Amino acid sequence: MQDGCRTVLQNGARDMAKVTREHLTLKMINAAKPAGSLYRLRDAVVPGLMLRVTPAGKKTWAITWGRGQERVIGTYPVMTLDGAREAARRELGEVAEHGAPLAVAKPKDRGTVADACRDYVNALRKEGREAAAADAERRFERCVYPDRIGKIRLADLHEDDVAAWRDRVEAGDLPDLPVKKGRPPEARPLSKSSANRIRAVLVAALNHAVRRRKVSPDRVIEWANVRPHRDATRRRELYLDVQQRRSLLEAADGPVRDLIECVALTGCRPGDPAACLREDYDARTGTVRFKTKGHDRKVPLSPAAKALFDRVSRGKLPKAHLFTQEGGRAWTAKDWSEAIRAAAAKAGLPSGVTMYTLRHCWITDAIVAGMDLLTVAKLSGTSLAMIEKHYGHLVHGAARDKLAAVDFL
Repeated sequence: MQDGCRTVLQNGARDMAKVTREHLTLKMINAAKPAGSLYRLRDAVVPGLMLRVTPAGKKTWAITWGRGQERVIGTYPVMTLDGAREAARRELGEVAEHGAPLAVAKPKDRGTVADACRDYVNALRKEGREAAAADAERRFERCVYPDRIGKIRLADLHEDDVAAWRDRVEAGDLPDLPVKKGRPPEARPLSKSSANRIRAVLVAALNHAVRRRKVSPDRVIEWANVRPHRDATRRRELYLDVQQRRSLLEAADGPVRDLIECVALTGCRPGDPAACLREDYDARTGTVRFKTKGHDRKVPLSPAAKALFDRVSRGKLPKAHLFTQEGGRAWTAKDWSEAIRAAAAKAGLPSGVTMYTLRHCWITDAIVAGMDLLTVAKLSGTSLAMIEKHYGHLVHGAARDKLAAVDFL
């Protein structure tokens, strides 16, 4: 046995300052004999782990943290050296996150699911994603804050809680809300695709709480196991021809015209121009940077789209928004939804026209015109799999037309 360890065995009861910290081995542990009082052998492999030897010869594993705080985690040889190190790493990790092992202390943060949702909305606003923040806030106000899931502590959230919440959302079994413009007080049953979208926003908020260390990463499985409904997203069927799109633009009043024109000319999400700053537009190269939905991309503009961006960017400072409402207010999903519904009604278009209808029209026309799916996916800021799933049938139609024009024999 090494000299330092021998000192511990002989004098541990009299002088704790001489307790060594070495790479503990089975030989050292088995050779540790009882002394006049309890002493400790500290492990250098896992700082904070130690072997306690009592005067009666009993050997126990313990961890220490803070100012001399100590907790027994097992008995040797029932708990092996490797087992003790694994357990110590786990509990000391809890100390780093919560200030103490969870077995003896609750996490410092007692935040609820509703707290995590509010924190996520604030984070979106700090990133300048006002439209996304407003959309998430609207969903949380309807489906999370008044529901019992909002009151559950993050550390106590279980898979069953999330699954039951989704069932209530789909069934419209949610508490009534105070009357507010643009929001009916009663919840209505939702389609599986709508429930999937609301679930996605809640999951984003919960994952954000994990990144902020508001809750242990071990809890992720509780909401990850409640997977979205498969094959719930239906193909968008409402299509406006070019003349209908022009009628919609002519019927639009005020600044929403620019927003409509941007989506129609670029195929972007409506939240993209709503978050776009003057510094995101490069007039020299004719490109614009869209950075919402986690898709930071630079998009080349057609001549018509470049003319639009030249006009809306004229005289603005780098940090100014390119597309705003009256008075310079930022656009929100609620605001542009109301405006485009009014314009569609005025133009005599079918009910159900939204900003995303224009995005659907752009993607459809681009594919029919022969643009490859990968380019369409990159320009529109979505995945190739999503484009293939919802628009792959258009490629087959275009291919048939081209095949018909070729004489193979």
